[in-house]
Amino acid sequence: MEETKELDAFYKDLFDLIRIPSISSDKTRKDDMHRCARLWKDILLNAGADKAEVMPTEGNPVVFAEKRIDGAQRTVLVYGHYDVMPADPVELWQTDPFEPTIKDGRLWARGADDDKGQSFIQLKAFQQLVASGELKHNVKFILEGEEEIGSPSLEAFCRNHRDLLQCDMILVSDTSMLDKDLPSITTGLRGLAYWQIEVTGPCRDLHSGHFGGAVANPINELCKLLAGMTDNGRITIPGFYDDVVELSPREREMIAQIPFDLEKYKANIGINEVHGEPGYSTIERNSCRPSFDICGIWGGYTGEGAKTVLPSKAYAKVSCRLVPDQDYEKISRLFCDYVKSITPDYVKIEVTPLHGGEGYLFPITHPAYPAAEAAFKKAFGKEPLAVRRGGSIPIISTFEKVLGVKTILMGFGLESNAIHSPNENMQLEMFDKGIEAVKEFHRQYDMIG
Repeated sequence: MEETKELDAFYKDLFDLIRIPSISSDKTRKDDMHRCARLWKDILLNAGADKAEVMPTEGNPVVFAEKRIDGAQRTVLVYGHYDVMPADPVELWQTDPFEPTIKDGRLWARGADDDKGQSFIQLKAFQQLVASGELKHNVKFILEGEEEIGSPSLEAFCRNHRDLLQCDMILVSDTSMLDKDLPSITTGLRGLAYWQIEVTGPCRDLHSGHFGGAVANPINELCKLLAGMTDNGRITIPGFYDDVVELSPREREMIAQIPFDLEKYKANIGINEVHGEPGYSTIERNSCRPSFDICGIWGGYTGEGAKTVLPSKAYAKVSCRLVPDQDYEKISRLFCDYVKSITPDYVKIEVTPLHGGEGYLFPITHPAYPAAEAAFKKAFGKEPLAVRRGGSIPIISTFEKVLGVKTILMGFGLESNAIHSPNENMQLEMFDKGIEAVKEFHRQYDMIG
C-alpha cells in the first residue's frame, strides 16, 4: 500500500481508536475508556457483526459482539484489549503518541501494535470474510479495557457470562513473531507473581552517626534478604520448583532450532555477558524457566547531596515469572511465608501480593494448530516455528480455567515495534500479512474434522 487517501481510508477505524487515550492505569481516563468501548461496538457492527454491546464490569467495560452463521457449526471467540500503556516519557516520542502517523512504511502511535493494531488485524480479516461470504462458522468478539493492569475484572465477567462466551476455540493476536521473515506461533507463556515489601526498623528516621551500628538499617536488611532469594541462578524459596516440569528432549531440540545470535542479543541490550540458571540456554531461561527480579527498591534519602540518615523504612517491588503448572497463588504464599521466616527480629516486615496469573501451554498436537500453521505459511511463505514466550497474558490461562477452551496465539508484533515504550509502531506489511493469515486460519479451521 502507498501513503494515499486510500491508505487512510483503510486504516480509518484504527486511527479513530488510536486517537482515544484509553490508558487503563490512569483513573482520570474513565471517560476515554467508555468512549473507546463504544467506538469498538460501532466498528464491529459496521464490520458485519449481528449484534454488539458494551457490557459493564466492576472496572472498565467489555465489548462483546457476535456473528452467528449456523448453530450447528463451531464458534471461534476472538479476544483483544482496547486499553493501552501510558505514553510517558512523552518527550522521547518522535511523533504525537495519540495521533497516528504513517512514515517509513510503519504506523507510529501508542497502540499501533499492542493491542489496537493487532485487534484491527482480526477485525479486518473478519470483515473481509463476511463480505466475501467465506465465513462458514460462528465468530464472537470480546475486547476488554484492563489487560494492561492485569485484567482484574475479566475473570468475574467470564464466570458471570459463561454461556454468552461459549465457544470451541479462542483466537488472540497480542503476541509477537521472531522476525518479519521468520513466522512463529506462540505455544507457551510464563505466569507471574508480584509483591511489594515494606521493612520497618525504628519509628522514625535516625541520625546515622548517633545510631548507626546500634540499630538495624531497614535498607541493609532488605538488601540482604533480597540478595538471598537467588543462588547461582536458582531461586531459594523452599518448594518453589516442586511443580516445575522439565523440558523434554524434543522440546529442547525444537528450541535449539530457533535462530539466535548471542553476540547480537548482548550488543542490543548493552551487556557483556548473559547470566542465569546453569544448564539452560538463553532462550530457555527467558521463556521456559522461572525467574526472580527486583523491579524497584527505595528508602532513605535519595535527593541531591548527602544526608546522614538511618531510615525508618525500606521498600521493594519484586516479581517472579512462573512456568506452566506453577500456581501463582501457591507461589505467592510460599514467598510470603519464606520472607517472614527469614526476617530477623530487629526489623518488622510486611509483604503485600499485588497481582499475578498462571502460565499457559498450547500443545502442537491440538487440532487447531495445523490450521494456524497453514495460515502463517500462506501469508509469510514459510512454515512457522513453535516458540514459548517469556511474557505473561494471565487472562489466557483464565479462559481455559473458566471456559474450558484452549487459546491459539497468532501474534504479528515484532521486537522493533517498541510496545510499552516511546515510539511504538507497526510495519504496514505486517497488517497485510496478518490479515491474510487470520483469514486463512478461519478457512483452514472449517476443514478440521
